[in-house]
Amino acid sequence: MLYQLGNDLYSGKKSFDFVGKRKIWFSVAVIAIAIALGSLLFRGLNLGVDFTGGSQFTISNTKTTAEKPAQDVMSEYLGDATARVAKVGESAVRVQTSDQNISNEQAEEIRAKLAEVYDVKTDEVTSTFIGPSWGRDISTKALRGFIVFVLLAAVGLSLYFRTWRNAAGAVLALFNDLVVTVGVYSVFGFEITPASVIGLLTILAYSLYDTVVVFDKVRENTEKLLSQEDFTFAESTNLAVNQTLIRTLNTSVTSLLPVGSILFVGVWLLGAATLRDLALVMFVGLILSSLSSMFIAAPLAVALTQTDPKIKEHTEHVLAVREQRNADRVARIAAGEDIEDEEVFANPAGHVVREPGYHKGAAAQPKSKKRSKK
Repeated sequence: MLYQLGNDLYSGKKSFDFVGKRKIWFSVAVIAIAIALGSLLFRGLNLGVDFTGGSQFTISNTKTTAEKPAQDVMSEYLGDATARVAKVGESAVRVQTSDQNISNEQAEEIRAKLAEVYDVKTDEVTSTFIGPSWGRDISTKALRGFIVFVLLAAVGLSLYFRTWRNAAGAVLALFNDLVVTVGVYSVFGFEITPASVIGLLTILAYSLYDTVVVFDKVRENTEKLLSQEDFTFAESTNLAVNQTLIRTLNTSVTSLLPVGSILFVGVWLLGAATLRDLALVMFVGLILSSLSSMFIAAPLAVALTQTDPKIKEHTEHVLAVREQRNADRVARIAAGEDIEDEEVFANPAGHVVREPGYHKGAAAQPKSKKRSKK
């Protein structure tokens, strides 16, 4: 069934109107971005200790990796009931707190108490102070890396597709993925760590890769666009999105399955919390990037390309020719002509199909046989 659907989508026999309904997708994207920005403005981000600064305790060679004993200790000594506790490997626990005012005496007391509750020697518990300047340095480098990535992507796409409009559509889709993903973290209060930043940059690369596949098919379908009068740029682009739809879905599913396994099995069932930061952002980002390549990038490229006078003129010409053809066809059907084997041509993919809106009329209806009277 999926194989047949893929064939029908590629040939144009079946089609989902991604481009024609672009105003709906743009409205949804704008609402999602507004919610994300609003949450960032009023709630902000739940930054990890690596960004805000604080203290970290690591208990090694433990017999249990339960989180509650560490939570109780941090609550007793610092009043920090929200200290982040994570399992590290099979026999270690990491405790992070954003409290930057821990004295050396308090740190030693906490180390001793953690060693007691986890039944290990005191020298198995290490403490580290993390300054906020290190977190700012990470943030600066991450932002710099993102800017360089976007600039190189825009230049590379412009040269490859020989048009800045496709590049703009891809880059704007990237911004949509970035803002909405960060907005999800803000709305639900997920913690931002260096691993989250790495995962975010990873899914941006994935989003760009998926968009390039779609745009490459667009370029193939529109190579001789202005020399024909059967299809508009928007229709050719929509066909390209449909032709790559099954591939996009297959790539998304095969990417989400291992990430989902890490997130749900590794983190929630097995308790490997250190994998959560990377897996969560990739899971959210992969879903958004798969959707943006179909619903945002290609429709945006069409909206921008429609401002080109040549494309605009060609679109008007195609629609006028199509209207005239339909009027001629209606007149021929009314005159009783049989046009069953006429009015066929190749779509942008090179497959022979009938013109959109084609109808054979009453002449194509089965004729009943007259019965002889006995």
